[in-house]
Amino acid sequence: MADRNRNHDSPRLRARRRAALLAVACALVAAGCSDTRPAAQGRRPVERAPVQAAKPGLPGMPPLLDAHDLYAADRPGRLSPQVKDFPSRIYVPNTGSDTVSVIDPKTYKVIETIPVGVQPQHVVPSWDLKTLWVNNDRGHDLTPIDAATGKAGKPVKVHDPYNLYFTPNGKYAIVMASMDRQLVFRDPHTMEIRKTLPVNCGGVNHADFSPDGRYFIVSCEFSGELLKVDTEKMKVIGQEKLPFEGAMPQDVKISPDGRTWYVADMMADGIWILNGDSFDRPKLLPTGKGAHGLYVSRDSRYMYISNRGEGSISLLDFKTGELVDKWHIRGGGSPDMGGLSTDGKVLWLSGRYNSEVYALDTRTGKTLAKIPVGQGPHGLAVYPQPGRYSLGHTGIFR
Repeated sequence: MADRNRNHDSPRLRARRRAALLAVACALVAAGCSDTRPAAQGRRPVERAPVQAAKPGLPGMPPLLDAHDLYAADRPGRLSPQVKDFPSRIYVPNTGSDTVSVIDPKTYKVIETIPVGVQPQHVVPSWDLKTLWVNNDRGHDLTPIDAATGKAGKPVKVHDPYNLYFTPNGKYAIVMASMDRQLVFRDPHTMEIRKTLPVNCGGVNHADFSPDGRYFIVSCEFSGELLKVDTEKMKVIGQEKLPFEGAMPQDVKISPDGRTWYVADMMADGIWILNGDSFDRPKLLPTGKGAHGLYVSRDSRYMYISNRGEGSISLLDFKTGELVDKWHIRGGGSPDMGGLSTDGKVLWLSGRYNSEVYALDTRTGKTLAKIPVGQGPHGLAVYPQPGRYSLGHTGIFR
């Protein structure tokens, strides 16, 4: 009887019942709901994708400005308040001269030479953007430079600091102790050791972090391997050998959308393309002889790849995954590590084997200047740069 009566209800009564049931369902899930009844003229209700909970990030890590672009904070001229008054300079560590050459980017001239420790490899901006750390690898110390004044301070003892990174929450500095075969987690200010992580590969040197900051991928130069490290647990959770005899991986960089990792390989003459989450077998994209440094354009559209062995820079289009251009340094050279100007119009790179620094126009690829510096210039830092905090190396900002 009840079934027959319900079947003979008026359309208006049935509509009221549907509305009442919808209201009860909304109350039960305590979520915003909308009336999904078919509209007039027989239109179908809008189908909505299920809402997925956001993946929690590393505790204490500043939230991303844009979940679809890790480099959204790096737009032209977007300097943080703490660095906006810092003098614009190019800091060049000369591994063979034990000095740092300071270049004025307006005049393309060296304006100061700072004595530092033995074999400086990289100049690294601190997480809080206030200090530039010169990594004196064989001198076993770090020379701090006050980025506001450009003055060097008292060296801090740190063993085998080939390169330096910072966890995305600013909790730890991570020293890439290449010859020691260690990742050393330290206090980001005092550099006191918090944990030493031995690794089973040779020549740890470069890294980058996942979008949520929970893991980072490290290149092992001398054994041709990659490591995947849990940031919070400070533990290796993955290790793989690159599928190329004699592989020598260098710089590591993640794509703006956080889905793809790129690893430059100076012996494979290209970049490895990797899914960091699955950490499966990567594919090689040839770019040029001696592929070395990786840098993201200010609009997050391109990646600049320095090919040290042939004096060129390849351009990768992130959207298509294809190489779209190649610039050749005027008169040749050995482009290594560097960074972009604040406005993104100039790419600065050290000339590792030519005792010089290159400035290239990012709109045309034209060589703007070749500036003489000390012997063996390596990981130069362009400073200041846009961004809220530094993940290390010559400047990975988010």
